[in-house]
Amino acid sequence: MKRLLFLLAILALGIGAYFLLRDDGVLEQVTEARVEAALLGNGVPADMAGCMAPRLTDRLSIVQLRRLERMAPQEGEPAIPPSTDAALERLRRVDDQQAVEQLVRVAAGCGVELMFGG
Repeated sequence: MKRLLFLLAILALGIGAYFLLRDDGVLEQVTEARVEAALLGNGVPADMAGCMAPRLTDRLSIVQLRRLERMAPQEGEPAIPPSTDAALERLRRVDDQQAVEQLVRVAAGCGVELMFGG
């Protein structure tokens, strides 16, 4: 009887893990929603945030997405950087070249796509 309960518990954990970690699972949806909310919260227009969020979650790990959160304005900083130097300083805080490169590529791709109505 204990062995049967143990096997059922293992099966339940396996099914739960499948629904959580599969390609369109709960974990990915939550992450994508969180990325979109963070983009919106940092002044990215809704169309652009909606385009960028799924692409960023496809291309970056959870750790890299968390590193990108370092770009958020710190206490005393305006939501949108007032100069190129201020924007570059926020990018330097990320300290992950691959994450920054993907952010720039995704932003550029979405910008072109939205500009031409794609």
